[in-house]
Amino acid sequence: MRIGHGYDAHRFCEDKIMRIGGVEIDSPLGLLAHSDGDVLLHALMDALLGAAGERDIGYQFPDNSGEYKNIDSRILLARTRDILRGKNLTVEYADMTVVAQKPKLKPYIEPMRREIARVLEIDVSRVNVKATTEEKMGFTGREEGIAAHAVCLLAEN
Repeated sequence: MRIGHGYDAHRFCEDKIMRIGGVEIDSPLGLLAHSDGDVLLHALMDALLGAAGERDIGYQFPDNSGEYKNIDSRILLARTRDILRGKNLTVEYADMTVVAQKPKLKPYIEPMRREIARVLEIDVSRVNVKATTEEKMGFTGREEGIAAHAVCLLAEN
């Protein structure tokens, strides 16, 4: 068994769709990033890559490459899944937390779980997503952006 941890954060920006956990969120603001800014999938990919000993998403999918400009992070998650398969690793479980004062994410949690499971090609029971606030403290509490944490457990086949 291998365990991995990932963290990511992005600030809010205008004129961009907000996508978290592969699900479009109803919000007037998006998240600033070279890719689509899906903070949850970025944290998850870092956890998966770390557990696999494959560094991080910045190494695998560099932000100075035009190939990844505005790319849908679900594509990057699928490529991460393929890296794991190439190393004979399977995702046993992934647990994630989104830290955001706004928008409220409760209605999106189950769709996020289903979408992440779909891309990873695992049962939805192996994916958990939670959302919390920081009670108006820190950059997320001041509504400057969103952060996410992820942990995962991989099994060697």
